[in-house]
Amino acid sequence: MNQIQYRIGQIVPSSNTTMETEIPAMLLARQTIRPERFTFHSSRMRMKKVVKEELEAMDRDSDRCAVELSDARVDVLGYACLVAIMSMGLGYHRKSQERLHQRTLENGAPSPVVTSAGALVEGLQALGAKRIVVICPYLKPLTQLVVDYLKAEGFEVLDHVALEIPDNIEVGRHDPEKLIEIYKRLNLAGADALVLSACVQMPSLPVIAKVQEQVGIPVISASVCTTYKMLKELGLETVVPHAGELLSGKY
Repeated sequence: MNQIQYRIGQIVPSSNTTMETEIPAMLLARQTIRPERFTFHSSRMRMKKVVKEELEAMDRDSDRCAVELSDARVDVLGYACLVAIMSMGLGYHRKSQERLHQRTLENGAPSPVVTSAGALVEGLQALGAKRIVVICPYLKPLTQLVVDYLKAEGFEVLDHVALEIPDNIEVGRHDPEKLIEIYKRLNLAGADALVLSACVQMPSLPVIAKVQEQVGIPVISASVCTTYKMLKELGLETVVPHAGELLSGKY
């Protein structure tokens, strides 16, 4: 693309408050060091409780959202719910991306589609990470789904924490500063990367760089990976200040 302004579309759970703050925060920070400019546009799917039944019902709404966002001729479309994708079965991010892209194609406004689940996988792959540790806000059964999904994608999950917060609004209110102590519950021995938030609703961006400095290995989140993948799809340099190793511009 030779344009300087890009429209960023996001399919967002109705109770999500974080992806519409962290994704813009990263891309607006990037504007301080690169010439590209971004605008942000969302369509919402109903979801209040992070349980499998609500996640499955919500996912069915994603087709409508993709069509709505393609009406705005967005340049990239992000599906901003990691666990909804992972709860639909192993490898489901590929099916979702293909189907939602097809909806934009049918609407006469083809747009590349990024899912936060697929972006987390690709971000870890870009770092060359094989052995990882993970923090999730979900109840233990959903956290296990995330762990199993990542294992099926070829990663060894050495350790993980489930914070067991079922209410999605409360997940969004979780103080990111608490992650500085929470990560210390994990055994980081032998880990190639720390996933500080395997959830696009649990805020972590303010402490990504701080924790990375403390642990000495790459620290990422679902939202960092989503930003990375969006920039890749737009053909732009994957650099954002103070957002950790993955967005250092090296990958």
